[in-house]
Amino acid sequence: MSRRITRTLVAASVVVGLGCASACSGGGDKDKKAAPTSATGQSADASKEKTKKSDKDRAKAPGKDSSAAPNTDEPLTRAQLKKAALTTGDVKGYKVEGAGSADLQGASSPAGPAKCQPVADMFLFTTDPVSRTSLSRGVTARDETNASVTTLALLSYGSGEADDVLAGLRKATGECTAYRYVGYKYSGVRALADPKLGDESVAFRLAASIEGAEVPAAYTVVRDGSTLVAFSSMNMLDADEVEVPAELVEAQLAKLKKTTA
Repeated sequence: MSRRITRTLVAASVVVGLGCASACSGGGDKDKKAAPTSATGQSADASKEKTKKSDKDRAKAPGKDSSAAPNTDEPLTRAQLKKAALTTGDVKGYKVEGAGSADLQGASSPAGPAKCQPVADMFLFTTDPVSRTSLSRGVTARDETNASVTTLALLSYGSGEADDVLAGLRKATGECTAYRYVGYKYSGVRALADPKLGDESVAFRLAASIEGAEVPAAYTVVRDGSTLVAFSSMNMLDADEVEVPAELVEAQLAKLKKTTA
């Protein structure tokens, strides 16, 4: 069997498995009217309302003059995310697919143990608090001998929310080693060296057992203001080589900066 056919089958199995996980977790299109539910059982609208209150409290905090400077942490709109997302031609040697099978965000379901919840959610680019809007893209190397399947997601948040997500994810990758989520097993969770990108960043690895196959995955999540840039790379053929391509992360951060300046 050629490497071209093998990689096609690998990509298909990963997408099918993740699609099933998203469906099982109550996933859906972010543009649908039904609000997704966070890991705490709180609806997106309730979460946003809570954040509005939190924002007001921050503004009223002693020693802080809310009128001293404009708020630069306004959540980006979906139109802005689409403009900022990588497309084919932005990074030499890679092809970027639009939304569809790569649009994996779904509602959260409880993970066991609970300390692994942020890691479990990030597997499908879901977070608590939920993002205000988001989009994802599938990325593959033009080199057919490269068996990696990469997905990027841009997640937009209200003031302080992206910080909370990164803090929770950092804590979870330091405490969680294995968990179960929507019927699937995940193991080998471990934090990787901080890539020191954007305002702050987190990197980690894990292995997912999907439909009887072990799928090693590497994640890099970077906060840029109130936006998270999240990448996952999976490789069933070269487990030791799975990693998020640095050139993709750097290019995405640069394009985000340029298009939202």
